[in-house]
Amino acid sequence: MSSVQLRVVGAGISFLFIFLSGIWLSRSGKPLNNTVLTIHKLISLTTAVFLVIIIYQTNQVATLGATGLVAVVVTGLLFLGTGVSGGLLSTDQPKPAGILVMHRITPFLTLFSTAVTLYLLFSRK
Repeated sequence: MSSVQLRVVGAGISFLFIFLSGIWLSRSGKPLNNTVLTIHKLISLTTAVFLVIIIYQTNQVATLGATGLVAVVVTGLLFLGTGVSGGLLSTDQPKPAGILVMHRITPFLTLFSTAVTLYLLFSRK
């Protein structure tokens, strides 16, 4: 396997672990299990850092074009939105009902956006 394929597979596996730990967390009931919550947050943070490293290293080889830059920014904002909505859900404070809906939708949008971003980054010539 090439390094590009390994990075894409690594990102895919990371997202799989995020989703599985999120399902595990949602099924653990209220109040949230702190151990499962910490595992979920660490996997998510590790994935974000992994993707930033991939983007940085890819940008060192060939500068990002306008489309790639937009894709990176959109993916970053979606990651941020997913993290903020998850953080709000993990508190005991009352929250708007839309936060739960947002946290159920943004991970899938983030996954899709990440896939598009990686495709754009690695398909450049």
